[in-house]
Amino acid sequence: MPAADVLIPAGVPKGTPLFDGRRLFERLTRSSEDGLKRAHFKNHWIAAALLSPQLIILLFFFFIPSWKALSLAFVQVDPFGGKSLFVGWRNFTELFASESYRNSAWLTFWFTIVQNIATLALAGALAFATDHIIRGRFAYRSILLLPYAIAPVISGAIWAYLFNPTVGPVAMGIHAMGLPWDPNLRSGDALILITISAVWKHICYDYIFLVAAMLAVPQSLREAAAIDGAGQLKRFFTISLPLITPTIMYLFIINMVYGLFDTFPIIDAVTSGGPAGSTTTLVYKVYQDGFVMLNLGSSAAQSVILMILAVTFTVLQFRAMDRKVNYQV
Repeated sequence: MPAADVLIPAGVPKGTPLFDGRRLFERLTRSSEDGLKRAHFKNHWIAAALLSPQLIILLFFFFIPSWKALSLAFVQVDPFGGKSLFVGWRNFTELFASESYRNSAWLTFWFTIVQNIATLALAGALAFATDHIIRGRFAYRSILLLPYAIAPVISGAIWAYLFNPTVGPVAMGIHAMGLPWDPNLRSGDALILITISAVWKHICYDYIFLVAAMLAVPQSLREAAAIDGAGQLKRFFTISLPLITPTIMYLFIINMVYGLFDTFPIIDAVTSGGPAGSTTTLVYKVYQDGFVMLNLGSSAAQSVILMILAVTFTVLQFRAMDRKVNYQV
């Protein structure tokens, strides 16, 4: 072996095992072929058996329902199990021509945006306060995480009781101040109520991620800013906030999906889409038209449109926000 490849310390006898630099470099830079062999299954049935539980779940709970919804979107079905009639794009054209569907779409858009921003803002404020609580920090975190353990229907029932215009303690306080409040008759009050319920239920999810993201911010950067005279708020907006933008972007997209799909049980428990359809979001309209009105073709078309909207919003958010996100610490 050439002498340039082997490090020979002075005074070492000839023939002594020495450090081989070339061999170490080749071992570190060669492809992980050995690792691939350990993970390779000679029998493909073993790999298929290991993947089968997840594949079966996806098949029965995602692919088959998606295909069924797509096929129903182009037909009119007898709700009592009779014949089905192919109508092409008629279900979609009737939806776009429906004023109630357009109103539901605008309501869903604004409701999703408002609950998204409110959830992120409140969760960010609570996560910021976590770093400045010395005593009772564990109790503080535990209380904030309690809503996440409550089912959405129970969460909606709690807020429906608190703001009930007849027996609700919060509603009584509002009436005592001389303010009108009746979510059963006033559409604005009902919309405020479901927004509060949705934010309260989801705020702890955002709080968990934001606290973890803030803990990952290097303490040395904040200490250096403090030495330079920056206050707590300035350190947060100039150091912590830019470094946690990947987490904020992720939560923004998750909150959009939550507002589009996961608020159904809250709306059903609080207002049932009323009064007069003022809180009927797109996902709740799918349920009403399909399971209440038994218009399966229109309901399937709405579910397809809702899925396309969710995918479109997600792609647009990634393209618009990814350029402003800092992935380096």
